[in-house]
Amino acid sequence: MGENETDLVRRCLEGDNSAFAGILEIYQDKIYSFALRLLRDPVAAEDAAQEAFVKAFRGLSSYNPAYQFSSWLFRIAHNACMDALRAGNKTVSLDHEDFPDLPDPVRGVAESVADSIDAERIEALLASLPPLYSEVLLLAYREDMGPAEIARVIGAPEGTVKARLFRARELIKVKLAAGAAADATVQG
Repeated sequence: MGENETDLVRRCLEGDNSAFAGILEIYQDKIYSFALRLLRDPVAAEDAAQEAFVKAFRGLSSYNPAYQFSSWLFRIAHNACMDALRAGNKTVSLDHEDFPDLPDPVRGVAESVADSIDAERIEALLASLPPLYSEVLLLAYREDMGPAEIARVIGAPEGTVKARLFRARELIKVKLAAGAAADATVQG
C-alpha cells in the first residue's frame, strides 16, 4: 500500500478529494464486515457502509487527528448500523457469507474442516448475542481495539465497554457450556 491513512486524510483535508479513494481501499472491507455482523443482512450492511463513507467524506473536516482515524470511521459506521437497527432494517439473511474455504494442502483436511466448524460456531455464537454485546466483541477481537477506543466508537463510557465485554464473554461461556451439555446428552 502506497500512502498511509494519515497522509490520505491530510490530502483530503487539503481539498484533494481523490485521496478518499485510498481511504476507501483501506477500510471498505472492514466497515462492510463490521456492518454485516451487526445487521446480519448483506443489503442493509452495504447500505450502512455506504452511508458511513458518505458521512465520513462530508464530515472529514470534523475529524480530530488527536484520535485514531479508524476509531472515528468506526464510530460513523456504528451510528449508521444503529440507525438501521432502529429503523427496523434488521433482517436475518438465509445466505451466509462465511462458506468454508477449500482445505489448505499443507495442512490436513481434518484440521481445515475443524477450523471451518470452529469459525462457523464462533459466527453463530456472535449472531446469537444482542448487538450491543456482539459489537464490542467484534471491535475488540476483529479490529484489535482496546476499551478506550471502543468507547469512542460506540459513544459509551469506558466502564460500560468493559462491562459489556465481560457480559458478552460470560454469555458466550454459558452458551458454550449449554452446547457442550447438549452434545454430551446426544452422545450419552
